[in-house]
Amino acid sequence: MPADDDDLGDLPGLFWAVARRMRHASSAALEKWDITPGQARAVRVLAKHGDMRLNHLSEHLRIAPRSTTEVVDALEERGLVERRPDPTDRRATLVALTDRGAGVGRDIRDAASAETDRSFAALDPEDRRTLARILRTLRD
Repeated sequence: MPADDDDLGDLPGLFWAVARRMRHASSAALEKWDITPGQARAVRVLAKHGDMRLNHLSEHLRIAPRSTTEVVDALEERGLVERRPDPTDRRATLVALTDRGAGVGRDIRDAASAETDRSFAALDPEDRRTLARILRTLRD
C-alpha cells in the first residue's frame, strides 16, 4: 500500500489539524484589533451585505439571535457598529458598520488574505483550485 493511502485513514484528523492551525493563526491575527473570530465574521458579513436586521445577521452567521445580540453589543462597545432605525419599519432596528468598523473590516480582510497566502503557500495554484473545489463540495 502506498504511503499516501495510509494517510487516508486519518483524513478527519488531518483535516481538523489544519483547521485548528488556521483558526489559531486567525485568532492571533485578530488580537491586534481586540476582536474575536465571531465578531470578525459579523464585520465581514456587514461589509459584504450592508446594513441588516439582527435576525438576518443571525442567519448569515448561523448562530442564535441571542448570540448575535452579544456579538453586536461587543462590536458596538468598540465603536465598530451602530444600531439604526429601519427606514422601512420603525419598529425594527438595523445594524450598520461605522466608518471605523468599515476601516477595521478592510484591515481584517487584508490580514486574512495575507494569512491565507501564508497558509497555502506550499500549494501550487492548481492544488489550491482543487482544494477549493473539494471544500465547496464538502460544505454543500
